[in-house]
Amino acid sequence: MVIEHQELKKYIPHRHPFLLVDRIIEIEVGKRAVGVKNITGSESFFSGHFPDEPVMPGVLIIEALAQTAAALATYSSPDDQGKIIYFAAIDNARFKKLVLPGDTVLLEVDVISARRRMWKVEGTARVGDDVVCSALLTAMVKG
Repeated sequence: MVIEHQELKKYIPHRHPFLLVDRIIEIEVGKRAVGVKNITGSESFFSGHFPDEPVMPGVLIIEALAQTAAALATYSSPDDQGKIIYFAAIDNARFKKLVLPGDTVLLEVDVISARRRMWKVEGTARVGDDVVCSALLTAMVKG
């Protein structure tokens, strides 16, 4: 199942410039999702984040993982579609390599637990075969 950019907006409320996932290329209801973010040199954050040596901010990589997880949660629970999902915790975040213009980031999230409206996932961001970021993310569906 692929969820393209426009359809993704049904599942998460984020919009430009804060929609950080281009599409979901793999989704297993309640278990796993893989999103894609293509990093271009015209990303708005590059103008202020080390403009002479553009690097994607680590917090935005975490946010992209969280958006992938939010899409998985709302896709998996039709009653939650269109609802807002908030961070409850970020644990063990690690940044291993830089994400640069021209990179394609794969955003992999695997569900550790999902109870009621609380989701805990293990997130891994990769560029090619390299892990660029990993973290445990906990989120809560509002409402």
